[in-house]
Amino acid sequence: MDFLSNTVALSRTQFALTAIFHMLWPVLTTGMSIYLIVVEGLWLKTRNPDYYRHARFWSKLYLLNFGIGVASGLPMGFQFGTNWAPLSEAVGDFLGSIIGFEGSMAFMLEASFLGIMIFGWERVHPAIHYLSTILVAFGANLSTFWILAANSWFQTPAGGEMVNGKFIIYDYFQAILNPFMFNSFLHMFFATLETSLFVIGGISAWYILNNRHPEFFSKSFKIVLAIAIFVAPLQIYIGHASGDQVYRYQPTKLAAMEAQWETIPAGESANWSVLAIPNPKAEQNDWQLSIPKGLSYILELKPKLSQPVLGLKEWKKEERPPMIGLIYYSFRVMVAIGFFLVGVMGWTLIQWFRGKLAAKNLTQQKWLLRAWVLAAPLGYIAIESGWIVRCVGRQPWTVYGQIRTVDAASHLPASEVLASLSAITILYSCLFVSALYFASRIIRRGPDLTLPIPGIEGETVIATESATHIPDSRPLEAQQ
Repeated sequence: MDFLSNTVALSRTQFALTAIFHMLWPVLTTGMSIYLIVVEGLWLKTRNPDYYRHARFWSKLYLLNFGIGVASGLPMGFQFGTNWAPLSEAVGDFLGSIIGFEGSMAFMLEASFLGIMIFGWERVHPAIHYLSTILVAFGANLSTFWILAANSWFQTPAGGEMVNGKFIIYDYFQAILNPFMFNSFLHMFFATLETSLFVIGGISAWYILNNRHPEFFSKSFKIVLAIAIFVAPLQIYIGHASGDQVYRYQPTKLAAMEAQWETIPAGESANWSVLAIPNPKAEQNDWQLSIPKGLSYILELKPKLSQPVLGLKEWKKEERPPMIGLIYYSFRVMVAIGFFLVGVMGWTLIQWFRGKLAAKNLTQQKWLLRAWVLAAPLGYIAIESGWIVRCVGRQPWTVYGQIRTVDAASHLPASEVLASLSAITILYSCLFVSALYFASRIIRRGPDLTLPIPGIEGETVIATESATHIPDSRPLEAQQ
């Protein structure tokens, strides 16, 4: 069937577009909110003006991402009623509750205290302001929890059963805490945090490379590194645990991730293909580069399997995930970026031990700083790649093993879906250009180092060299 006349394909494309675009913005708000807790806490503890001005500067990018995230998230949510009405009718008792929890418990909490966090510096007591920052971060990450609860349930439905085409929930806690939930939430939580850390570190590195307030941005660079030391390796471990769950609960997805066509029986070794050219029509890989016994060690940490790895040929073609090449390479892009970020973190840590990260020395670490600038957008690519593996690999099921995607879509004229898809594409393109413009404007202008420091009576503000405003000697056009 022609793509433009296929309602299901168009609806899937529309949801994919909205999900991929919307995902870009909550990533930074959920992760950066934790960074804001750290720098504001340091400000309250030390009264060092640099930390106060860091909180004010980075919160501008937070607010921008929050606004675009709200605007881009609304069309995605409405699709459950427009493009996926049969799905909503079948699982609405559970999905509706979870989406409601996300909106009322998480989003409203974040939005309610965001105004105090952004505008309340000189209007409320510092302790109240800090509490607001903590509640904003809690709300942002609670939103992640509920979204992952819903999506994980789609991966491993639990807590009830299908009765006459409708999923009846018997145990909400079992449904929420389904087998995929715990690792999925942790994987996403650390993914957003790691991405945010490398965005902040990359922007800080850009300033230092351009010799703009190197003393000031060396502080944010070191804070990011101190957190990334733990986050980056931990994310690799949690990702491995998530892959182990796919091995146990979604063998078709694992076969697609590895482009594994033939079943590898228990008791044998499984090679891991680093690169391959999958050929779904011929049901084989036309070419591949493999590591002997690599998959055995990845899945079970031993040379021979205790459980078989099922190949794609075990299922009929209509029961397999589509776009094997997309799933296969999206997984490898995600893994490669994860290890690259660990490598950048390790390189930076070595330089720190060598005393090369002092502000006067850091400006000389050109290649290290360039690596951080390069790493800044990579977390986004890894997250989007991971969600492609997660959702495309689940196909042909919307609710794994329960509701097929073709049965979950609304019966709409293809022309109507094409019209909404076109409108959303134009809208999101405008939002994306606007976000890049305002983000670049914030970054070009840089922090305001003359910003007055809100003090508490009886306390002394610590003055630092970097807190003193040094006029920029460059031409005005270059400053802007």
